[in-house]
Amino acid sequence: MFAQITVTGVISDANGPVPGVNVLVRGTSNGAVSDFDGNYTISNVPEDATLIFSYVGFQTKAIEVNGRTTINVTMEENAAELEAVVVIGYGTQSIKDATGAVAVVSSEDFNQGAIVSPEQLIQGKTAGVQITQASGEPGAGVALRIRGTTSVRSNNNPLFVVDGVPLAGDDTAAGGSDLGLGTSSARNPLNFLNPNDIESVSILKDASATAIYGSRGANGVVIITTKAGRGARGGVWEFSSTLSVAKTRKKLDLLNRDQFLNASADIGNTPADLDFGADTDWQDEILRQAESTINSLSYSNNYKNGNVRASFGYGNQVGIVKKSSLERITGRLNATHRFFNERLKLDLQGTLSRVNDEAPPISNNAGFQGDLLGAAYSANPTWPATPNFDIGGSVINPLNLLSNTLNETGTDRYLVNFSAEYEIIDGLSAKVSLGYDNSESTAIGVISREARNLTNGGTSGNGRATVNDIEVENRLLEGTLTYKKDFDNSSLELLGGYSFQDFRRKGRSIQGFGFTSTNLQQIGDQLEDAANIIEDSIEGSFQQYAVAPNDAFVNRLFPDIVTESLNGALFSNIAPAAIFGDTFDFTDELQSYFVRGTYTIADKYILTGTVRADGSSRFGPDNKYGYFPSAAFAWKLDQEDFVGDAFSTLKLRVGYGITGNQDGLGFGNFTFRQRFGGNGIQQNGNINRNGATAVSFPNTELKWESTTQTNVGIDFGFMQDRLTGTIDVYHKDTEDLLLQAQTAQPSPTPFTFTNLDANIINQGVEFSINYAIIEQEDVSWDFGFNIAYNKNEVQNFSGAIPTGALNGQGLTGVNVQRLQTDQPLFSYFLRIFEGFDENGQGVYTNGVDFRDFVGKSALPDYNVGINTSFRYKNFDASVFFAGQFGHYIYNATRNAFFTAGSLGAGRNVTADVIGNGEDRSNAPEPSTQFLEKGDFLRLQNASIGYNWPLSGEGLFKSLRLFVTGQNLFVITDYSGLDPEVDVSASANGIPSAGIDYTSFPRPRVYNFGFNVTF
Repeated sequence: MFAQITVTGVISDANGPVPGVNVLVRGTSNGAVSDFDGNYTISNVPEDATLIFSYVGFQTKAIEVNGRTTINVTMEENAAELEAVVVIGYGTQSIKDATGAVAVVSSEDFNQGAIVSPEQLIQGKTAGVQITQASGEPGAGVALRIRGTTSVRSNNNPLFVVDGVPLAGDDTAAGGSDLGLGTSSARNPLNFLNPNDIESVSILKDASATAIYGSRGANGVVIITTKAGRGARGGVWEFSSTLSVAKTRKKLDLLNRDQFLNASADIGNTPADLDFGADTDWQDEILRQAESTINSLSYSNNYKNGNVRASFGYGNQVGIVKKSSLERITGRLNATHRFFNERLKLDLQGTLSRVNDEAPPISNNAGFQGDLLGAAYSANPTWPATPNFDIGGSVINPLNLLSNTLNETGTDRYLVNFSAEYEIIDGLSAKVSLGYDNSESTAIGVISREARNLTNGGTSGNGRATVNDIEVENRLLEGTLTYKKDFDNSSLELLGGYSFQDFRRKGRSIQGFGFTSTNLQQIGDQLEDAANIIEDSIEGSFQQYAVAPNDAFVNRLFPDIVTESLNGALFSNIAPAAIFGDTFDFTDELQSYFVRGTYTIADKYILTGTVRADGSSRFGPDNKYGYFPSAAFAWKLDQEDFVGDAFSTLKLRVGYGITGNQDGLGFGNFTFRQRFGGNGIQQNGNINRNGATAVSFPNTELKWESTTQTNVGIDFGFMQDRLTGTIDVYHKDTEDLLLQAQTAQPSPTPFTFTNLDANIINQGVEFSINYAIIEQEDVSWDFGFNIAYNKNEVQNFSGAIPTGALNGQGLTGVNVQRLQTDQPLFSYFLRIFEGFDENGQGVYTNGVDFRDFVGKSALPDYNVGINTSFRYKNFDASVFFAGQFGHYIYNATRNAFFTAGSLGAGRNVTADVIGNGEDRSNAPEPSTQFLEKGDFLRLQNASIGYNWPLSGEGLFKSLRLFVTGQNLFVITDYSGLDPEVDVSASANGIPSAGIDYTSFPRPRVYNFGFNVTF
C-alpha cells in the first residue's frame, strides 16, 4: 500500500495558463479540471500513480507522480490531431479510423476572398465534389454534386447539416413572379450563414457514411460546423475586414456604331434608317465597377467549465450589373458549459440573420425581347444612352427597363440548436437535441407603366407588381444513446437514436395590375398593405381571391373591403385595376429510428454497420417507411508486420449501403392523395369548390428513390504522412426515380406522381494527393491535387422525356436535351449542323427535320482541383485552380440573339456573325452550331499575406494583412462569357444543365483586407 497524497500545480502552454485541462489518475475515475489561471488540485493520489493531462487540441501527457505534491505541466499543441478529426452523423471520428469515404476541409484550408456562400469555401478542395455557381450574381444558387447526378427531378444537392440540424433544403428566399420578363433563378438557401463563422466542412460521400441519414443521404451529406470558443483562454477579440473591387472579366464582342452600320448595309438594310447618331456600348451602360465590403467581429473565451463565442457580421456585396446587390447582417452565439464534474454538458448554437437581396431584371426564360442582358446585347449601338429614348414597337431600351423595374427580397432567418448530454455511467451517455430553423421572406417585384414596349403580359403602359411571402419552419427533436467499451484487444462503440422533424411551409402570392403610379417602392409597399387588409377581412381560411374596384361581381363579394380600403386614401396614389392572390400552408413530417455500431480489433480491423428507418408523411400507407442499411470494413495495413516501414499510413476500405431520396416530390404535395386546385372563389370565408379541378391522381404505392452504392478505397501516407493520398472507386445505382409524370389526354388530371421504371448509374474513380514539400521553421511549401472521373448513364428506361427548354425568337417550346435509356442525363438531342450552303441556309445531316443524340452531355467527365501554399517567415502565399472537363454547353444566348436574321431585323450581334456565310433569311434552328465544349481551368483565387510581427504585450495580439484575387483568368475555348454556368431550363418536370441563356456575368474580384486579434 502506498500513501495517498494531494497534488497541485499550474498547467500552461507557450501563451500562458490553460484552463479546462482534464487531470485524471490513470486507471481510476478520480480527476480534476484546471481553473481559469491553470491551477489544479487533485486529492487521494497514490504516490506511485500516473497523472494523465488531456485537452482538445493538445498532446495528451502522462506524468508519473513519484511522491511529488507539486507538478507543473506545459502542454503542447497538436494541430495534426485536430485536422485528423471529421464530423460524421451524430458524432466525430478520426480520419485514420474512418471506414467510409469522408473528407474534411478546415478553416485554414478554405478558399479566400469575397466569399458569400459556404459552398465556395470548399470548391475544388475535395475529389468527387463538383460545385458550380449558377452565375456571377450576388447570392446566386450553387449546385453541389457529390459523385454525379442521381435524380431526374430533385435538385441533386446533398443534405446540409448545420451544427447538428438537418436543413430542409428547399428555397427559403421568396421569388418574384413573372411580370413579363420571365422567372429568375432561386437564391442560395445557405446565404444566411456568415462564412467567417464556419470552423470546418465535412463531406460524407459513400453510403456507409451517409446511411445514418437514410432517406436524405442519396446525394451525399455536407456537415457544417461553426466556430466555438475553444482555445481562446482569457478572452480573445477578433476583427476582420475586407474591401473588394469587382470588374467585368469578359464582355461579348458586339459591333460598335461603324461596324453595325456597315454590316447592316452589307446585309441589305438602309443604314440611315438605323442611325440615331450615338455610339453606345450598351454593356458598359448596364455594367459597373462594384465595391463591396465584408466585416466580422467576434469574441471567444475558454473558461474552466466551458467556452463561448459570439460574433457579428456585416457584408454588402455589390454586383457588376446595376441594381444587383446582397446585404447580409448576422449574429451568432455558440456556448458550451459542463456540470457535475463534466458528466453533464450543455451546448447552444444559434444564428440570426437578415439578407437583403436586390436583383436586376434578368431571367432564365425571357422571350424574344430578352431581359436586361438580352436587351443590351441586341440594342442598336447608335441609340443614345438615355432611359427616355423610345424607338417604339417591341424593341426594349435597356436603360428604360433598368430605370423602371424593382426587385427586392428581404429574408429573416434564425437557426438554433440546443443539446444536453449526460454521462450516465462510464462509457454510456445520453443526448437530447432540440433544433429550430425559421425563415420569413418577402419579395417585391414592380414594373412601372413607364417601362416601354414590353409586349409580354400587357405590361407596357400598365404597371404591374407582385408580392410573394414565404415562411419556412423546421423543428427537430432527437435523442441518442452512445455506449463505448474497451476490451483487452478490441473496442466497441454503439449509437442508437430517435429523430422527429417536421417542415412547415406557408406563404402567399399577390399580383396587382394597372397601377398608374410610377413610384416603384410605393407600389410594392401598398400592394402588400392591400393584401393584408383583404386577408384580414376574410373570415376563415382561403386559398384564392380576386379584388377589382370597378368589378360589380367582386364588389358584391367584398363590399366592406372595396368601400373602406380599395376606394380609400390608401390607394389614391396607385389606383390598381385589379388585385389577385392565393395562399398555401402545408407541413411534412419525418420520423426516424437509427443505430450504428463500430467494432475495432487490435487497432487494425474496423467494422461499421448502420441501419436507419425513416417514416415520411409524403408517402401513402403502402410505403410510409423506408429502411436504409449499410456496412463497411477498414483494414489498417500499416499496422501489419508484412507491410514494413515504407508506409506511415496504409488503409483499405470497403463499403456498401442503400440510401434514399424523397426531395423529388416537391414540398408538401401530399402525393399519395388526390389534390384539387383551380378557380374556387372564396365567398364569406367558405371555399366555393364548383370551380375547383383535380390536379393529381392519388398514388398509394409511391415510394422512395433508393440508391445502392459500393465503394472501395485506399488511404496512403509516406514519410510520417508528409505525403498523403486517397484513391476511391465507386458504383451507384439509383432506382424508383420520383417523377411528376404527365397523364395522357384527355384526362381529368394533367399529371400524377410516380416512380419511374429506370436506373441511373454513376460510377467513377477519385484520386487526391497532398505533399508537404518543405517543412521548416521559417519556410514551408505544400501542394495538393485532386481529380475525379464520373460516368453517368440512364438504363432500363422505355420512354423518352425532353428537357433543356430554349427561349427567344422562334425558340419557345423547343428542347435540346432528352432523358432516354443508354444516354447520360442532360444529353443533347439536336440537329447536326454542317455549315451554310451557297444561299446562306443552314445544312443539317439527314435534313432539318432529323434530330438525334450527338454523343455529348452537360455533365463533366472530370473535375480537377490544384492548390499550393508557400510560407517564408511572416509572408505567405497561396494559389488555387479549379477545372471541369468533358462536358458541353449549349450557347442559347448565341442561338437567340447572334444570327444574321437578328442583324437583318436591326438588332446588334457579335463580330463573328459578320462574314460567316449565313443569310438573313436563314432560320437558326437549334443544332450543334450552338453547342460548344465547356472545358475550363480557372485560377479561382490567389492570395498574398503578411503577418505583422507583434510583441503581444500591447493591445493587439496578432495582425495579418492580405491581398486576394478571385477569378483572375480562365483557360477555355468557350465563346460565351463564362463556361461555369447553371441556368435553369427545365421542362416536363425534368431539370436541365449546361444551358447558357443571358447568364449574369461572373466578375474578376480583387480583395484587400486584414485580420486582427486583441
